[in-house]
Amino acid sequence: MFARLPWRTYRYRILGMGLGGVCMGAVLLENEAPLALWLLLLFTSVIWPHIAFQLASRSASPYRTEIRNLLFDSAQVGIWVPLLQFNLLPSVLLLTVVTVDKISTGVPRLWLWSLPGMLGGLLLTGLATGYAAQPATSMWVIAASLPMLMIHTIAVSLSSNRLMHRIRDKNRQLDQLSRIDGLTGLHTRRHWQELARHALARHREDGTPAMLLMLDLDNFKTCNDRHGHAFGDEVLRSVAGIIRTHMAGMGEAGRYGGDEFTLLLPGRQKQEAMRIAESIRAEVESLSLSAAPDTRVSISIGMAAASGECATLEQWVERADTALYRAKHSGRNRIAVQGTVLAASCRD
Repeated sequence: MFARLPWRTYRYRILGMGLGGVCMGAVLLENEAPLALWLLLLFTSVIWPHIAFQLASRSASPYRTEIRNLLFDSAQVGIWVPLLQFNLLPSVLLLTVVTVDKISTGVPRLWLWSLPGMLGGLLLTGLATGYAAQPATSMWVIAASLPMLMIHTIAVSLSSNRLMHRIRDKNRQLDQLSRIDGLTGLHTRRHWQELARHALARHREDGTPAMLLMLDLDNFKTCNDRHGHAFGDEVLRSVAGIIRTHMAGMGEAGRYGGDEFTLLLPGRQKQEAMRIAESIRAEVESLSLSAAPDTRVSISIGMAAASGECATLEQWVERADTALYRAKHSGRNRIAVQGTVLAASCRD
């Protein structure tokens, strides 16, 4: 954001200095100011914005140069307040707008850094002019000040609104990254655990059934060592795709870690969970991968129902993990449900 500071500031400097020049010109006209002040007004309101942009854009450090430009903006306003003979509305408006501009850059404490230059310009110019003061603001000057008050304020507000939209979009993207595993497109472990805790709490409150499934790829390390990690990633993506297809509208699936997946089936009984698990197991078993057509993939699945014995999610996961362990040690490529192991046809 800060790297583009000179380009973002350029158009607002043109707008602010230009509109400021209108109200300052009204005061100069009313005070019958000499030619020198009109030339200084021409520099401040018309010429300076373009010089500032050229200085920053051609600098080896555009950001630092633009910071100096912004500080010079404030110093110029400080100089102009005594030259306007402290005409109340334009003086307050210019001092406020130039300070708001510093705040809207997002550079920490920039508006504070600008105060010494602003006050220094005001005091030195005031000494040079004898602090001549005509604070009363005529209707003519008020009318000339309105464009700056309205247009510049709206422009800065619109810019801030666009920035807030970008920040919200980035936050949504970050939130999605924290919830979705980048490789598989399934929930991350942490987000899945939040969903599972809610399901377990609901079961404890009103008895709503829920099933938890732990899925693990059989001999995945051997597959990775033989064919490489790129192939292993393809296997994980393919299995995750099968899981997403069968879980659509049924529950929540997550990547628990490595080659292990977790499925949450809220509101489902054991028989329905068995049907889903068997569908996933069978489709994974028949999976054919283009990178290694002769390689067969299989998964083992452990299932556990939510129950009063599971006071925490960790205990529920442990019950499903124990069932998964039995499925693995009973020959793999099969499903185990809390002590019952269902054999499946295995491919060599």
